[in-house]
Amino acid sequence: MAERRVVVTGLGTLNPLGNTIGEYFRNLQNGVSGAGPITRFDAEKFKTRFACEVKNYDGADHFERKEVRRYDLFTQFALVAAAQAMDDSGLDVEKIDVEKAGVIWASGIGGLKSFFEETKNFAAGDGTPRFSPFFITMMIPDIAAGYISMKYGFMGPNYCTVSACASANHALIDSFNWIRKGVADIMITGGSEAGVNEPAVGGFNSMQALSTRNDDPKTASRPFDVDRDGFVIGEGAGALILEEYEHAKARGAKTYAELVGGGISGDAYHYAAPHPEGKGAMLAMRMAMQDAGVTTNDIDYINVHGTSTPAGDLPELMAIQKLFGENAYKLNISATKSMTGHLLGAAGAIEAQAAIMALTEGIIPPTINLANLDPAIDPKLNLTPNKAQKRDVRYAMSNTFGFGGHNSSVIFKKI
Repeated sequence: MAERRVVVTGLGTLNPLGNTIGEYFRNLQNGVSGAGPITRFDAEKFKTRFACEVKNYDGADHFERKEVRRYDLFTQFALVAAAQAMDDSGLDVEKIDVEKAGVIWASGIGGLKSFFEETKNFAAGDGTPRFSPFFITMMIPDIAAGYISMKYGFMGPNYCTVSACASANHALIDSFNWIRKGVADIMITGGSEAGVNEPAVGGFNSMQALSTRNDDPKTASRPFDVDRDGFVIGEGAGALILEEYEHAKARGAKTYAELVGGGISGDAYHYAAPHPEGKGAMLAMRMAMQDAGVTTNDIDYINVHGTSTPAGDLPELMAIQKLFGENAYKLNISATKSMTGHLLGAAGAIEAQAAIMALTEGIIPPTINLANLDPAIDPKLNLTPNKAQKRDVRYAMSNTFGFGGHNSSVIFKKI
């Protein structure tokens, strides 16, 4: 039996550039930075005192008071983004087979803030164990997928992918495969993260992974620039509704793009650094193209992982040049983390949405803050520096890589 086609019929997001897809796309196109001083905690004593936070968010606008107390922020973000995507899709849960509708949601860390607060309170006490009855369910990364499935009654595949910064792409790929195999007709997928908190910022600081450009946060995330000094941590969520093509067609759904391929690999090299020659990245991209049935001549745009770390940016570009050969010079490449910061386990979701924007609107989002190209980078590569570029995009690829050597790549096709 031929594999079934999979299309994107709904999008939703809360991220540092916008609390709706429309706002996010506008700010992507305009090269807006989402960075600013940290407001979620007192960061005065931290090496890094800025982040890319979600703006103008109040859980009370979306949930009852008791729900706000029971949901970690990453779960709140997940539920809000998923609700937007469901509304956007036009799906009527009363008219679908809920046994063939599922949720695969990603988070690299889960409820870290909840874990931190509960253990801090215990440590400050007299040793008597006084923990919230919701502590465990606020903390575990899979709970967002569970709550989304409960909200809509979806009884199909339901779990969480956890692979650091590759998590959301893995969720997309798994959802894609369950639909292709006929196990599901509809999947809510994506990822959420709420990592702007003391242990995350402190931990990444101790690894020397974060930028410390405290005097100018908006220019701190600068992929490929010779003066880059680390990534900028972000937060938020991105949700996508994936649907079997004939199912979507039968109900007259609008479609943003077709998801046509996914590739996954491991570096088998280092716990935090990518393979210096980008071998795992190249393997994931090659697998995605083989899965999609396309060649390097077909891809027009790559939304790269591009975190703005000294060690991380170069291997991905090396992998692209080795894999694409002369076709690498025909590509548009951009790193939207220069604007959104790094959403960790949710990064792949909002970056897939950026790739979809390139397909639907014919606009390549820029790599901002690229003032002085690293001399180790081939200047003939089009990194879409500082300003968006117009282009008719047929196929767009989005890459995400995570600590532990986890690599993932997805490919979308213009409908």
